[in-house]
Amino acid sequence: MENTTIKVGGMSCGGCVKSVTGVLQGLPGVAKAEVSLERGEARVEFDPAQVGLEALRGAITDAGFEAG
Repeated sequence: MENTTIKVGGMSCGGCVKSVTGVLQGLPGVAKAEVSLERGEARVEFDPAQVGLEALRGAITDAGFEAG
C-alpha cells in the first residue's frame, strides 16, 4: 500500500468532503480516504497495482472539484 496527499480545490462544505471521500473510496484499490475541508486536501491509502495517481485525480475532477 502507498499513501499520497492530493490538493483538492473547490470544496466549500461538509457535503463536498463527503462527495470527494465517496468517489475516492469507490475506486478499486483504495483502502482509505481522509478528506479535509480545512486543509483542502485528500489523504489516500491505495494499492498502486490496482489504481494510480492519475485515476485518483481523475475521480476528484469528475466529481466537479480541482485536483492538484
